[in-house]
Amino acid sequence: MSKINPQQNYELSKKQIGYVDRKDAKQSDYDRIGFKSGLEVHQQLATKEKLFCHCPAGIFQKADEYDAELLRHMRPTLSEMGGYDGTALMEFKTRKNIIYRIAHKTACTYDVDDTPPFPINREALQYALEIALASKLNIVGEVHVTRKQYLDGSIPTGFQRTAILGVEGEISLKHKKVRLIQLSVEEDACREVSDIKHTRIYRTDRLGMPLIETVTAPELLNPDEVKEAAQYIRFLNRSTGRVRTGIGAGREDVNVSCKGGTRIEVKGVSHTKWIPDVTHYECFRQWALLAIRDELQKRIKKEDWKMGVMELNPKQFKFYFTPITDALQRNEKLYAVNLPQFASLLSHFCQPGRPFYDEFINRLKVIACLERPNMTTSEDIDDVVSEHSFDMIREMMHADENDAQIIFWAPEEDVKTALETIEERALMAFDGVPVETRKVMYDATTIFERVLPGADRMYPDTDSAPIPLSNDYIEELRKNIPEEVAERYIQYNKWNIPEDCFDYIFTFNHYPIMKMIIEELGLEPKFVGTFFGHTLKHLHGQYGKIPFSTCNIFNLFEFLKKENIHYSIAPKMLKVMFQQPEISFNDILKEIGFQKISEQELIQKAKTLAAKDFVPARKDSNANDKINSIMGQLHHCGLGNMDLAKLAKEI
Repeated sequence: MSKINPQQNYELSKKQIGYVDRKDAKQSDYDRIGFKSGLEVHQQLATKEKLFCHCPAGIFQKADEYDAELLRHMRPTLSEMGGYDGTALMEFKTRKNIIYRIAHKTACTYDVDDTPPFPINREALQYALEIALASKLNIVGEVHVTRKQYLDGSIPTGFQRTAILGVEGEISLKHKKVRLIQLSVEEDACREVSDIKHTRIYRTDRLGMPLIETVTAPELLNPDEVKEAAQYIRFLNRSTGRVRTGIGAGREDVNVSCKGGTRIEVKGVSHTKWIPDVTHYECFRQWALLAIRDELQKRIKKEDWKMGVMELNPKQFKFYFTPITDALQRNEKLYAVNLPQFASLLSHFCQPGRPFYDEFINRLKVIACLERPNMTTSEDIDDVVSEHSFDMIREMMHADENDAQIIFWAPEEDVKTALETIEERALMAFDGVPVETRKVMYDATTIFERVLPGADRMYPDTDSAPIPLSNDYIEELRKNIPEEVAERYIQYNKWNIPEDCFDYIFTFNHYPIMKMIIEELGLEPKFVGTFFGHTLKHLHGQYGKIPFSTCNIFNLFEFLKKENIHYSIAPKMLKVMFQQPEISFNDILKEIGFQKISEQELIQKAKTLAAKDFVPARKDSNANDKINSIMGQLHHCGLGNMDLAKLAKEI
């Protein structure tokens, strides 16, 4: 067997599995690999208090703003069915010290599991039920709070309290309807500050805030459909006016599988625009793992496979790779692992920039708590350890030419877990795609986060009594339900609003104010749509936030109508409102130098200018240049006094 060139092997394997770049992918590519996806969309509710206590919701502390620290060690417990959840067992294996940074103004004894829960926040329950009704879900007759185990420390109790409120709904996308499986209300988790080696630090300000989780069926068959569904649910939630917005208020977990693969949950996709790339990469990652499985099964049977292990004496080798030399200075142990029949597989393509050996690297980080970089291989794309050193290792371990090798370094107390982790991941390669939860990175690739939780982690919450929901109560809530998002799309098209306005209007739920302006003040719908979708969006982006209530925009147009001032001046006034939010509308007019003159006076000014000889700026000038010249001279005094399109027609 000739020596493997890792980079060439990476590119060759990429072609062999038929990988297609996202920008070039067609539906036929996704059909070929059996792309399938579903969503779990989380959105915080805009309540005054947290879900199971009276602490204020929506107040956030800075990283160094806390009054106390609490240390916890998490351990798994038996489910009601007498089993342990695989995720809980994995987290227990990490031996993490969980530290909570607590601020008095944002947390209480319930948050740190020192007192039982208060009754569920009725405001949160109402808001969540309204959104469930807007999602066309069938509302449950009785709310039952359950516990969902989380041993990563993100919730001090070790479980999240959650309750299903609605089941079997649907949303309408452009070309299909997608079923909604359920909507739940649950408490949010802590915010992670850091996770280094065996210590993980959290802030408790976000802990316990009410949020909803909307779960779709796995009926999304390409990355664009996944994004469209996420946007639809996001817009639906915001249309009710019952949810928080801003960074971290909404997050999507994306479930992805391919033909022959398994459901992989990608956690915490905080930007909808990432979804197409994330789902594309993840589906092809699974397709690549299946190709690795098939090749490995040709070479050796799983039951015949046995990993080789040897501790290395650093004095026998010349290592110049800084992470290795630094580890040796810390008196860490250096080990070599032989993976029989894995030659050419470690450098096999999995994701852009992430060969198969990356799967081992990230499991060592999560399970054995070895900070990256924590290993190198005989097939590294970046050549960090000499081939001579690996030749020595192969000889010492009596390795076959079809074997691959890993070198890792770790404190002595972590070596056993590291070896178990490497062996476990290698054996998983024989089966294809491991069942796991993954974390999204900024380049939209994903890394291992934890074992995918199972049904064993769910059990009833004995501290919370069932809550019956009467038909009269549900029907009363139904009166607050807004129009469907799909109906709003239809309305925008009827109003001839440009499509590039839609996302911004939906994102910030401007529809109710726009509708009031159009229906109560009689303004032209297309102008109102572009005013919000272009003018307001531009100023919002320029100034970073809207420093006044959007109700003031209705008040602005109401003022202009009352004063008989044409609304063409509104964009200019809006800019001053951003700069001076407290200024009155009359003072804005003074600030921009507005003077009221009649249409007749404007038309007379136009006639006077039209009668003058026009000196063209270019030889190829035409009649339009003269019209534009006159309009330019009259624009300032015409703004607010006349419809400028009408003025141009008069000219």
